[in-house]
Amino acid sequence: MLKHIDHVTVAVSDLAAARRFFALLGFEEDKAVVISGPVMDRYMGVKDIEADHVTLVLKDAAPRCEVQILHYRRPEARPDPNADRLDRLGYNHMCFATSDIDGMIARLTEAGVRLRNEPMVFHDRKLVFLEGPEGIVVELAEWKQ
Repeated sequence: MLKHIDHVTVAVSDLAAARRFFALLGFEEDKAVVISGPVMDRYMGVKDIEADHVTLVLKDAAPRCEVQILHYRRPEARPDPNADRLDRLGYNHMCFATSDIDGMIARLTEAGVRLRNEPMVFHDRKLVFLEGPEGIVVELAEWKQ
């Protein structure tokens, strides 16, 4: 039986920018390692992989909430020209719940994060899309009480 989502992994070309973005959302670094070798080659299905693997966590979140950042040293990662499109098949976006979406929006936009739309209310939540690292779409949601 599934219990909850364990983590989401984002592959990036700019590791420092991704760390900054997720830190603005409240994530803190938990672990940073380099993955490589035959075991990782087989597990990831990527021949000769060498990559920075950074685990970020939301402190005190229950259940634990992780974003893992993957920065390929080799092979060269292939950019997704459609990462920012919500009308494509496959992975669409990730969404994080917040208790103060307006305060979060103010802090993020002040730091230069671009909103993709005006906030709206839908299905008992106030929602907004953000432009994340590598053009991925990140959503914030505040549930109405």
